[in-house]
Amino acid sequence: MKKRVIFIEHDHASPGGPIWVQFERRGYEITRFIIVNEENANRPNVIPIWPDLLGFDVVVVMGAQYAVYDEERIGNWLLPQLEKMREVHNAGIPVLGICFGGQLMSRVLGGTVSRSPRAELGWFEVESADESLVPRGPWFQYHWDRFTFPPGSTEVARNDLCPQAFVYGRTLGTQFHPEVDAEVLDMWLAMDGGCAEIESEGIVVEDLRAQTKKIEKESNQRGYDLVDQFLDRIATAPVKMI
Repeated sequence: MKKRVIFIEHDHASPGGPIWVQFERRGYEITRFIIVNEENANRPNVIPIWPDLLGFDVVVVMGAQYAVYDEERIGNWLLPQLEKMREVHNAGIPVLGICFGGQLMSRVLGGTVSRSPRAELGWFEVESADESLVPRGPWFQYHWDRFTFPPGSTEVARNDLCPQAFVYGRTLGTQFHPEVDAEVLDMWLAMDGGCAEIESEGIVVEDLRAQTKKIEKESNQRGYDLVDQFLDRIATAPVKMI
């Protein structure tokens, strides 16, 4: 019987890129759960019908265009998700949290999330305490917020702006996006205001596209390796409840 992984996608433009590819290579059946579909993009405070997350072997919490602390805007699904992910973590189900997902898991595990002093957009290297798990990169960054390392977690990576990766039991949280390839980036840029959002921070969109295509083979391999390390090391670690 195939193992099952669910990808919690908070909007309609969060494909898994090389992360999907490697989970499939490892024999996992992928389920996608999209919280805010394209029809509700301008009114994201929806009330979703949640699947039974405890019925999956792995839960991957993807990025989002929202803030983990914006309960007024997305509280109808954010607050239940915080509780559900606490249950998932405490049940010993491995969790991979990416960007918003990493921030959300930091909050679940007792850390904090706040507005960052500046945006971080594009490809950046990180300082890693465990390069076999998270090499220096470069990794793709697309965020205006940052999390703190949860109390009792193991710091894996950081840079001069914020924490970049942590481990807590069977949970791995990252600030960077290991799922980004040229196709994923194009999908983000095609969203309403996507190009303008990046350009407002002084980024030249075509340069970013060119850089992404140039390093795609290597960056995809880092994504594949991260999934392998997560499944082989983090997903089999002792359960650490909160």
